[in-house]
Amino acid sequence: MLNRNAESLFWIGRYMERAENHARLIDVHYHIQQEEDFLEDGHKWSRLIDALGARNEYLQQFESFCEPDVLSFITLDLGNANSLYSCVHHARNNLRTLRQQLPSELWDIANSFNLWLGERSVADIMKSPHQFYQQIKERAETFLGAEESVMLRGNEWRFIESGRFLERAENTVRILQSVTSSCEGKEPSAVYTQLQAVLKSVSGYQAFRKFFADAVSPECILEFLITNISFPRSIRYSAHQLEEHLANIEIDFSDRGEGYERVIRQAGKIRAELDYMEKEDIAGHVVDQVLGSLKSSCQKLGRTMEGAFFRQEGVKI
Repeated sequence: MLNRNAESLFWIGRYMERAENHARLIDVHYHIQQEEDFLEDGHKWSRLIDALGARNEYLQQFESFCEPDVLSFITLDLGNANSLYSCVHHARNNLRTLRQQLPSELWDIANSFNLWLGERSVADIMKSPHQFYQQIKERAETFLGAEESVMLRGNEWRFIESGRFLERAENTVRILQSVTSSCEGKEPSAVYTQLQAVLKSVSGYQAFRKFFADAVSPECILEFLITNISFPRSIRYSAHQLEEHLANIEIDFSDRGEGYERVIRQAGKIRAELDYMEKEDIAGHVVDQVLGSLKSSCQKLGRTMEGAFFRQEGVKI
């Protein structure tokens, strides 16, 4: 497999996961409204733009933050590289270059998803935002379910899965950062309400109750979403899956190269940090530092993978 094909596969996984995770993040913001959201015009929507790291890009087009403009920009604007439509569009375009190498079901699902989003308007979102973003999640899950069901367990699958779990780890961090920053100075009951919304946004509420029963507290929710090894959307679970897929990529040269070894070391470091993390490490304000460090580590790993796998001409994998 040429390195450019590996890069396309990696980004197919990332973009599809990003579309689903951004839909989840947007949905969360509909459930964590705060008193100041109604006192300060646009506060809620500027916070959502900040959570997605798109303030500068947004302000190049709009002067203020209002619901229709924000939802249009982060959902349907093809000029915004991280809008939901852009993510699905890029995934579909990467898939098109590999149609002969991948199951036809993946192309059919991605192409249909892209066409459907391209026909939507902000009015469609405003009719029922929760239902609209639920459809986004379901379509992304359909693609990922088909990929899990029909792909051969070779390098192609490993690269898609690597992109998916790196993106998932980073986005779970972003969701938690968004909520913990908005909870600063709040009463424990208010913090719990918002973290409970996060649990529901990642479809983890029932799983959480199985682990913690009636012991509901912000600390328990953070522990579950950061360090639980069994829940598929926890950061620790994603780190384990990412390291496993990277370690099983088959490379055609005997020494595997320095870049590959750096990728494995960095992935192992993230996984080990989460494996040995204790409750005290994510208590109180310390959790903000932990989340910031995890996001930086994920971003660094992404850059290392780019150098090791995708930007070395002549290297085949």
